[in-house]
Amino acid sequence: MKKINYLEIEGRSNGFLALLGVLGAITLAGIGAFFYMEHSGHHVTGMDNQIVWGMPHVFAVFLIVAASGALNVASIGTVFGKAIYKPLGRISTLMAIALLAGGLMVLVLDLGRPDRLVIAMTYYNFKSIFAWNIILYNGFFAVTIVYIWMMMEKKMVGYYRPAGIVAFIWRLILTTGTGSIFGFIVARSAYDAAIMAPMFIIMSFSFGLAIFLLVLMLGYQWTERPLGDAIIKRLKNLLGVFAAAVLYFVLAYHLTNLYGTEHHDVEKFILAGDSIHTTLFWVMQVIVGGLVPIGIIYSKLSNSRSWLGLATVLIILGGLAQMYVIIIGGQAYPLEIFPGMEVVNSAFGDANSYHTYTPSTPEIVLGVSGIAVAMLIITLGVKVLKFMPESLADKDIDPHNKG
Repeated sequence: MKKINYLEIEGRSNGFLALLGVLGAITLAGIGAFFYMEHSGHHVTGMDNQIVWGMPHVFAVFLIVAASGALNVASIGTVFGKAIYKPLGRISTLMAIALLAGGLMVLVLDLGRPDRLVIAMTYYNFKSIFAWNIILYNGFFAVTIVYIWMMMEKKMVGYYRPAGIVAFIWRLILTTGTGSIFGFIVARSAYDAAIMAPMFIIMSFSFGLAIFLLVLMLGYQWTERPLGDAIIKRLKNLLGVFAAAVLYFVLAYHLTNLYGTEHHDVEKFILAGDSIHTTLFWVMQVIVGGLVPIGIIYSKLSNSRSWLGLATVLIILGGLAQMYVIIIGGQAYPLEIFPGMEVVNSAFGDANSYHTYTPSTPEIVLGVSGIAVAMLIITLGVKVLKFMPESLADKDIDPHNKG
């Protein structure tokens, strides 16, 4: 493999400035949506006292999970010694930091009282999985920044692999913690499952790699830099495996629940109900976000980068749908306060009745702004620092290429 030359992008074209303008406008719209909800109160959202995690949480958790998966590309090169992935290490770590920052921004602004985050950061209840995640998120930033430093500073090259191993382990723990938030909530029938943690890990691999591959192809196309087929083929095949693994874990999760009689009702609600959750599960999550992109990846269509880009977009949309079903669907199914007992209906929402949720425009805008913040960080990052290899042509990165 030839020596890789990293170079900032010029960022002077009208297209680049337009991209910054669009991302900046969406970010400002998200901040405006936050102030509107903060000023007007909780009633202007679609949330209530039953569904307390709404659309912003769907985007926030998706971005946090994807951040861990985006770092997977760097880990493959560093930890597992795959030379062809090493040139992608810098951009991989940048994407990981950007996606986590975007997700946490949405999460903090959706708290209702973001100023109370100071309390969460200074007073820890170590019996709470939420407290543990505060540590994991902050630690991820610190570990990944150190990892980037070891990559980019020639004097620290000796610490490059140890830093990569620490980052690899930390991101697995982080995603385990995020999945455990749902797995440890025993009061919710749709959440209480040990498989949530490993399922979130494989979801992170799939969603993060889909975003990474899409941004990589667009970035090199827009900057007119060479991007060879060798690395695209490796990433494409890896994405297909991860997408299939997500479907496997979803299958295992639901089959396990169907085996236990106490979960039959919640499974019927998700898999065969008349709500939006059933439609999102089968149409968006399983078909559009799973089977279709897997079919594209493992067919001749994937030889076209346009089709491959479509596959990554479908996986991202399917991932958002999956988060919606998990987070909103899990809350929409009623709490079983007295298992096995019949509860009389009341007007106070304390009975065994399904809950509805319609996301408001400000919630959606705030959630989308998290994606814009992540993309803005990536765009400015490659503009001011040497994150992108000047060339990813096969002859430059593929050790088996004779050209």
